[in-house]
Amino acid sequence: MSYHTPRRSRGSNFSGLKLRLLIAAAIVLFSIVSYFAKGQTNPITGEVQRVSENVNEEIMMGIQAAPQMGQPSRDFQSSTVVQNVGARLVNTLEQVLRAKGIENPYPFDFHLLSDRNTVNAFALPGGQVFITEALFHHLKQAARDDYEGCIAGVLGHEIGHVLERHGSQRMAKGGLIQGIVGAAGVAGGGHQSANMAAYVGNIVNMKYGRADELESDRWGVELMMLAGYSPEHLLTVMDVLEKTSGGGGGPEFMSTHPRPANRREYIQSIIQEKFPDGLPAGLH
Repeated sequence: MSYHTPRRSRGSNFSGLKLRLLIAAAIVLFSIVSYFAKGQTNPITGEVQRVSENVNEEIMMGIQAAPQMGQPSRDFQSSTVVQNVGARLVNTLEQVLRAKGIENPYPFDFHLLSDRNTVNAFALPGGQVFITEALFHHLKQAARDDYEGCIAGVLGHEIGHVLERHGSQRMAKGGLIQGIVGAAGVAGGGHQSANMAAYVGNIVNMKYGRADELESDRWGVELMMLAGYSPEHLLTVMDVLEKTSGGGGGPEFMSTHPRPANRREYIQSIIQEKFPDGLPAGLH
């Protein structure tokens, strides 16, 4: 006696595909509607943005996450420099904003981390800003007596991320992309489709990151100028970043940060745009 395994009919396969496509379409629709429902007006720029949290939630998130970012530096003198330069930038910013009738909602706090191996600086949503000892000392060595201007460039750039709400924007975009990736996995009916969609989604999100970096470089130049620092110090920061990275790394489209050489060119164009006749006298 022989047994035959029943074969699925083409109609059954088609029905399964149709069901998967319907579910995938529903997931995509829900993700898109959820994303566009997250529109909020930026209190600093007035721009309508898609963000995952309101300002108060951003602030609380940053405060809660700050202790997990690393060990605080025990170098009191260097930590004081970071805090004083950050305070100078924020105080100047707030004076300019008040003249426009705008109040800064972010309680900025500046931290020097004890990490002497990682050349890095970053900001959490809500105003918590960090720089590592490794980057601090590289800047101090490169600029010597003028290194505070370099610190101002780094911190001004990170302040720009907070003011533009880049972190909350990326979380909102991440939710949208995750939904689309999940829908692709459902529609494809296999891990390979989901993995390919995840790869594409990751590349798209990296592109947003590069745009954010350039936008924050513009803030860095503007805040340095307002606080009395020469924005050319930010060019020294780019030199240090390129040197410490070895000038290598993968292709730029695979990174959240533009290459320092490309950022340098962009910063120079901003300085030229704002000061076509040369930098004013009296900048530190």
